[in-house]
Amino acid sequence: MLFLLRRISSLSIATTSPLSYSAPLSRLNNMASINNNGSSSRLSVLAQQLRLYKPPPGDAEDDDEVVSQVGFAESATPVGNRPSERFRPKRAAVLICLFEGNNDGSGEDLRVILTKRSSSLSTHSGEVSLPGGKAEENDTDDAYTATREAKEEIGLDPSLVNVVAVLEPFLSKHLLRVIPVIGILSDRSAFNPTPNVDEVDDVFDAPLEMFLKDENRRSEQREWMGDTYLIHFFDYKINGKSYLIWGLTAGILIRAASIVYKRPPAFIEQNPKFKVPEIANKDTTMP
Repeated sequence: MLFLLRRISSLSIATTSPLSYSAPLSRLNNMASINNNGSSSRLSVLAQQLRLYKPPPGDAEDDDEVVSQVGFAESATPVGNRPSERFRPKRAAVLICLFEGNNDGSGEDLRVILTKRSSSLSTHSGEVSLPGGKAEENDTDDAYTATREAKEEIGLDPSLVNVVAVLEPFLSKHLLRVIPVIGILSDRSAFNPTPNVDEVDDVFDAPLEMFLKDENRRSEQREWMGDTYLIHFFDYKINGKSYLIWGLTAGILIRAASIVYKRPPAFIEQNPKFKVPEIANKDTTMP
């Protein structure tokens, strides 16, 4: 998947995100009675809470600016002063599809669906990613893009997914604006993964909370335009298979987990605060 370059605030998650929970996530573990639709009361409460989420102040976007997790508004860059050279990245959306796994009180019962990209793809082949892709002209919104792509890639019927939140944009290595969309899959048994072999080699899931833990994690320092930052790598094994979750995918999941569990990760993120180059084209990339 594409590299993550996103802003980190020196403030806590509680300060940067106005999301307020009526009950901490630990209490929701005690509310997991299953109803007739196969969903749990815990997921219902979580859905209600996530619907209240609003991106941090300054991350809202409109036609006059581009805001991303790199941490800049277009109007603040040299590009914004020259309309003929305005920075307008293409748009994409990914689906953070959460479902309930083991109801054992371990805190790892919320899981997220991931894919391993086809080894035959020309870019990012064999890498782990969230279901999703570039927006098409007829897409009504980011949620439509994310769920449409999930159906095309892994056969996930959009009618099974309850979209509850849209997170702030992330800027990819290739300056693609990626919008994470959180959806809840109440009935996991209704989803039978059918990977599109042209795009996906494998479909698996992982505990969301692992992206807040400093376990099976490493990082590499990178530099761009004089600013240093960290790329995070998570090693994960399931069903005898090993996966490496890193870059943009890892960063989006760190953010999503921070929102869901209402706490920062147990490690330093060290994300950059740099400016976009004055002229960005299809060949412009970040390290």
